[in-house]
Amino acid sequence: MSIGQRGERIAAEFIWARKGKVLYRNFRAPGGGEVDLVVREGKVLCFVEVKTRTKRRGRPIEAVDKAKQELIERGAREWLKLLGRRDLPWRFDVVEVILEEGLRPDVTWVKDAF
Repeated sequence: MSIGQRGERIAAEFIWARKGKVLYRNFRAPGGGEVDLVVREGKVLCFVEVKTRTKRRGRPIEAVDKAKQELIERGAREWLKLLGRRDLPWRFDVVEVILEEGLRPDVTWVKDAF
């Protein structure tokens, strides 16, 4: 299992433990967009990017640059198109996962990240 896959699994478990429901993992849209996790938190649909690091050098969220945001936004638009509606509340989140040898994963869920 890669570092990224491990981080996504940890992020999904973290969200689930906080009453979020993971609807889909690794959504790849026909138009080229992508979303790591599609989550429902209450009535809100969340398009979640997971960033995993093995060392503490800055925040993982810093890697979600404008190009990455646009890729996630394209994926979200395709997901909403598949649903056939855009009238429900939705947002973009980032889950940061830091994996350090011998320590429990450090997970931060940044809601409405961009």
